[in-house]
Amino acid sequence: MSRDARWKALLELLVERGRLDVEEAAAQLEVSAATIRRDFDQLAEQQMLVRTRGGAVVHGVSYELPLRYKTARHASEKQRIAKAVADLIAPGEAVGLTGGTTTTEVARALAVRPDLASGSPALTVVTNALNIANELAVRPQFKIVVTGGVARPQSYELIGPLADGVLGQITIDVAVLGVVAFDATHGAAAHDEAEAAINRLLCERAERVIVAADSSKLGQRAFARICPAESVDTLVTDAAVGSEMVRRFEEAGVGVVAV
Repeated sequence: MSRDARWKALLELLVERGRLDVEEAAAQLEVSAATIRRDFDQLAEQQMLVRTRGGAVVHGVSYELPLRYKTARHASEKQRIAKAVADLIAPGEAVGLTGGTTTTEVARALAVRPDLASGSPALTVVTNALNIANELAVRPQFKIVVTGGVARPQSYELIGPLADGVLGQITIDVAVLGVVAFDATHGAAAHDEAEAAINRLLCERAERVIVAADSSKLGQRAFARICPAESVDTLVTDAAVGSEMVRRFEEAGVGVVAV
């Protein structure tokens, strides 16, 4: 197992359990206790966990894995969701993409659509996510608009009043939201309030709103609300979503696409 894979596994275990002992982690990952101690020390230096005597605990109350350690979670579901979302976008539209692993997959699905291989522009993409802008900037047929703001290292998203300034001056056809939680009663949410504020503004500037989220995020709540469920036109999720969950979203006026 590579170091990055080991670190991702450690962080995911930590999120699930809240606390990990060295011996417990070593047994789980089938490596030596010395390796786990070294991993814990290095992750603590990056403020991704808090070192304790004999183990580690999560860093902060509202713990969130950085984007680079979340990419492998529910990967196949996210790719199916991304293709379905990309299919809902018409050539020539202006599309807003928030940050996140699923929206990054949406950007990749749009980039390989044959009918978007040319145009002037084939799509206008508005994003506050640095990684998405970086991936799409090499596509000359796409017009890329990046908001200003201060980069949030966990999600590569630009946040703050500089991003507000750009989004307040534009209108878009569709906003695609990546979320950490989406519930029919409590709406779409993020961990960070500044990130939620930018995502909310993107929704307000859009004619229609799509939430792209795997089923593990549905029926969940998070600290900062982005928008109520009634503001979302379509939820694209994976086939593991339950029928009762679908019914609740549909009663809230959200169309559900399960792939």
